[in-house]
Amino acid sequence: MPKISVEIPQELLDDLDDHVGDEGKFVNRSDAIRASVRKTLDLLDEIDERHDRLEADERE
Repeated sequence: MPKISVEIPQELLDDLDDHVGDEGKFVNRSDAIRASVRKTLDLLDEIDERHDRLEADERE
C-alpha cells in the first residue's frame, strides 16, 4: 500500500486522535484517515450522480 504524507492543523489532529485507540472507533490514524477519505469520495460521487456528472461506466 502506498504511503503519503499530509500536513493538517493541530486542532484537526487532536480531534482525529480522540477517535483513535482503545477507547476510539479506529485502531490507528491510518485507519481513521482511510475511512474519512472513502466516505468523502462516496459523498462526492453521490453529489456528482445527482448532477449527472458521472460517466456511464462509473454508475455500475
